Amino acid sequence: MLVEADKRLGGVCLICGCIPSKALLHATKLITEARESEHRGVTFGEPKIDLDKLRAWKNSVIDKLSGGVASLAKMRGVQVLQGRGYFEDSRTLRVETADGQKFVTYDTAIIAVGSKSAIPKAFDLGNPRIMTSREALEVPDVPGTLLIVGGGYIGMELGTVYATLGSKVVVVEALGSILTGADADLTRPVQRYAAKAFQEVRVKTKVLSMATVGKQIKVVMEAEGKKIEELYDRVLVSVGRVPNHADLGLENTKITKDDRGFIKVDEKQQTNDPSLYAIGDVTGGVLLAHKAAREARVAVDAITGEFETLNKYIIPAVVFTDPEIAWCGLTETEAKQKGIAVKIARFPWSASGRALTYDHPDGLTKLVIDPETERVLGRALRGTARAN
Repeated sequence: MLVEADKRLGGVCLICGCIPSKALLHATKLITEARESEHRGVTFGEPKIDLDKLRAWKNSVIDKLSGGVASLAKMRGVQVLQGRGYFEDSRTLRVETADGQKFVTYDTAIIAVGSKSAIPKAFDLGNPRIMTSREALEVPDVPGTLLIVGGGYIGMELGTVYATLGSKVVVVEALGSILTGADADLTRPVQRYAAKAFQEVRVKTKVLSMATVGKQIKVVMEAEGKKIEELYDRVLVSVGRVPNHADLGLENTKITKDDRGFIKVDEKQQTNDPSLYAIGDVTGGVLLAHKAAREARVAVDAITGEFETLNKYIIPAVVFTDPEIAWCGLTETEAKQKGIAVKIARFPWSASGRALTYDHPDGLTKLVIDPETERVLGRALRGTARAN
């Protein structure tokens, strides 16, 4: 049995994460390509944006994929119960459905409730003009001015969408650079694009408070010891994610959590409660859907007695900015931080005919190599996927 609170199957990635964001990025990328095609001898008129049609198309992509998941569940004999679950104890789940309460008993359960956007209490004013990624993906309008708090992949991707649609975007990041975690040689072209496409990108800048002023949001920031007050039509808060297990009844089980609230699991994805396993974002670490899928297989194998040993697996990461960047395995930055001796091999896409036809000569293929064995420890790409 599968218990799901949302009317659609697919989880965070499909419903309000990766899929809608990539749909919007593709649509807005067409606008950018049209504007930049004049030097190729192809000129277009100024694009006209119909937000209702854009939203409808984006939602149709979600509905089609969600319907596919539902069909797959039906084909495999999975009973789907739509409702909000709450653990009464380690082996009983109370489900609030449209038809009233239902109780489900089981021998083993897997918790896969995902994560949600973190929003500090100081920013949570109950004003719809202050958005998380979920609201921003609905594209309620194209604000004249948009402040994005957080220069991670969510902030940079959605900033690209709104800037292309016509918003004046300002990104503020408390740390010293955007997209922390990625190697500097991957992010430099992204920073150059953002400097051109956004009104401003500010690093080492902290947001202190927000307040409603008429139809705008007053934001107080601090940069280099100086306070700044500015008004914005909308604000997107993208400062991280938290586990989505509030009011799930975990206190009625033996589950324990770490200091950030994520559920603790062992190498089999089993919690401290023998009847309960957990996978995906709710367990912390890298919050990516393909990691959750791998963990699901580990948990199912453990439950069915097929688990033997857990082979270490490498989790790839992709950021759909302009240019796109991707990496897996050991990064050059991590090697330096851990004191691991590595050799770096780079191939610039300026020597690739395919990349040049897509106007991405700043692309890069990069390998992180063990200097003694010549084993590839990590790899990274920068550029557009179509030029790869």
